Amino acid sequence: MSQSTPTTRGRQVTAVSTHLTRRLLQLYIGLALYGVSSALLVRGGLGLEPWGVLHQGLAERTGLTIGVVSIIVGAAVLLLWIPIRQRPGLGTVSNVFVIGIAMDGTLALMPDAHGLAVQIPVLIGGIVLNGVATGLYIAARFGPGPRDGLMTGLHQVTGRSIRLVRTGIEVAVVGTGFLLGGTVGVGTVAYALAIGPLAQLFLRVFAISDQGTGSTVVAAGTPEQAILRK
Repeated sequence: MSQSTPTTRGRQVTAVSTHLTRRLLQLYIGLALYGVSSALLVRGGLGLEPWGVLHQGLAERTGLTIGVVSIIVGAAVLLLWIPIRQRPGLGTVSNVFVIGIAMDGTLALMPDAHGLAVQIPVLIGGIVLNGVATGLYIAARFGPGPRDGLMTGLHQVTGRSIRLVRTGIEVAVVGTGFLLGGTVGVGTVAYALAIGPLAQLFLRVFAISDQGTGSTVVAAGTPEQAILRK
């Protein structure tokens, strides 16, 4: 039987610390970049992601910034976890605040894009960056975002497929946001088509090995099971 030495134990502690540090960095960098990517879609003016449409519509009606609205909606959605018995993690709570703050900060620094020659690259950059951000923060494995947990919780409670639940939620969100004044356009469609493959790719790129096993945890199965978008 092998015995661990002080040196071995020290290395194990260091490895665990490094592993946790990388996960935390991925979480917060990913959430911050998600906010930046959402701001790019706003400035591009060609259409937002589904929840962004709702956030923008509410911002138009309330006079609040879109980032503040995002935080309020995220907190409200988190309350809906209670009856469906979902448990938040560090990533869940961080998701509520970090994305909204990063989004407002980016919008304060970045002017609107004018003309398709500028709008299209901004749109593409926002969608790709959103995929990178999604891969970063989900691969960190600190818990799903509030909206993701609502989706998976309703899936468990109703027995309906994740694909059906997600589609139902996002159709309702886009429709409500559009009626409130949110921007729906070609960017909304492009985002819907591209985000699944992009996030799946970057989940694999940023997968972190399980400490002590050397195996990597990546999204497996179908995209609707693996891609738990904000």
